[in-house]
Amino acid sequence: MTSLSRSELIAKLNGMIHDCLKDYVSRDEPLAILDFPDIRNCGDSAIWLGEMAYLQDRFGKRPDYVSRLYDFSAEELKRRVPTGPIFIHGGGNFGDIWVAHQDFREAIMERFPDRQIIQFPQSIHYSSPERIEQSKRAIGRHKNFVLLVRDEESKEFSEKHFDCMVRLCPDMAFAIGALPQRATQIPVLAMLREDAERVGGTDRNIPSDIPVEDWITESKRKVNIAKKLGVASAYLALKPSEVALRRLDAAAHNRFERGISQISRARAIVTDRLHVHICSVLLGRPHAVLDNSYGKIRRFMNAFSGGTDLSYKATSLEDGIEWARHQAAQRRIDNKEAMSLRA
Repeated sequence: MTSLSRSELIAKLNGMIHDCLKDYVSRDEPLAILDFPDIRNCGDSAIWLGEMAYLQDRFGKRPDYVSRLYDFSAEELKRRVPTGPIFIHGGGNFGDIWVAHQDFREAIMERFPDRQIIQFPQSIHYSSPERIEQSKRAIGRHKNFVLLVRDEESKEFSEKHFDCMVRLCPDMAFAIGALPQRATQIPVLAMLREDAERVGGTDRNIPSDIPVEDWITESKRKVNIAKKLGVASAYLALKPSEVALRRLDAAAHNRFERGISQISRARAIVTDRLHVHICSVLLGRPHAVLDNSYGKIRRFMNAFSGGTDLSYKATSLEDGIEWARHQAAQRRIDNKEAMSLRA
């Protein structure tokens, strides 16, 4: 199969995203997005910014109501979005690993049985048959739920267990588009999970010259400052709803920038995080990919993003490091050649 360039792949996936969503959004009808990711994980902020970019670029609009898990108000949603679709933020929390999000999702279906609810693209994973049945009942009762999924396995599982429209759709972070190049500082960076989706134990055989990091550590103070600065220049002229949304957007931008700054330091990357893979594609950085605990990354790459020379499916951590070292060395040679030509 012919490898796609970065721009070709991003354009292709954005076209697929629009094909999936164009029937559920209009310029004139309000919409809500629930479960804003006010959390440390930069990948969730990348998804959010992609959702915002898609709505703005394709329809010139923003959501009329947004909530986090803990500040949702059914009355406020009904007031601001009396008609129109209810979207739920995308990601990898559909199932029983991150149960608070699934509980919230099913409660929304119960609370709004007559409204169309669209789930932005998710990866599906269940370990408990009982929880599958619970989700099956919630979706079956609703009758107007649209489930977008990020891989063929999730699609097959959902079509087997759930009575709803299921569509295969790329991750919304691709709607951000290509990111500008940044200067590198180190040859190789290992970006490896430290949470419930991590593979393997605590012992990792990683050479001492390769930094090992994750992107879930943040300064709450900096995020809070970003939220305040996000509305400071136009606070008095904004509606309260727009003030709240701008604060959340500012937090997402702060987290996304933290993650991009972190990974862009390296000429090549080794990772088991899906959105390090996606953001590396957006940056144009070569990266070796390991999988998470239930195969989410390889499933996604098989469906959408494996057709580029930027990414390599590593068979082991050692294999990924070897590949990344080679890529980093090659990029250093290429950069030196480019500089000599400019001189």
